[in-house]
Amino acid sequence: MRRYRSTALSVLALTGISSLALAHHSVWGVFDQNNQFSITGTVTEVEWINPHIFVHLDVTNDDGEITKWRLETLPTAFMRRAGINKAMLMGSGEPVSVTGIVAHEDPAMGWVHRITYAEGHFYQLANDEADAGSSQRSVPEE
Repeated sequence: MRRYRSTALSVLALTGISSLALAHHSVWGVFDQNNQFSITGTVTEVEWINPHIFVHLDVTNDDGEITKWRLETLPTAFMRRAGINKAMLMGSGEPVSVTGIVAHEDPAMGWVHRITYAEGHFYQLANDEADAGSSQRSVPEE
């Protein structure tokens, strides 16, 4: 009976560890670094969760159709250390512009490089050749 319990506990522990490993993934494994996007839309939700935060964006095309984008970004701990919180990512409800790279398997999912808000400030969350060398300030001057 004792052996059965230790085996069962070992299996449960390994299952838990493997599910954590699957939950966290390589950015390049999910997203295509050669397929960049630039979209403008309204932030509808921010999922402030681990292992990565998700920003949901409604993007309206020229025909008035809305595409719901799911945009993945950094972990909550990274954002907190940078002084960014959930409300700051939500913004004021005005349209935002987002650049990044598209997921391999979902054309409406992306990894965020930069989010630029209507008033001009932005958060540079990943390096991107298209965003590199910008002279624009990431936080508006007071």
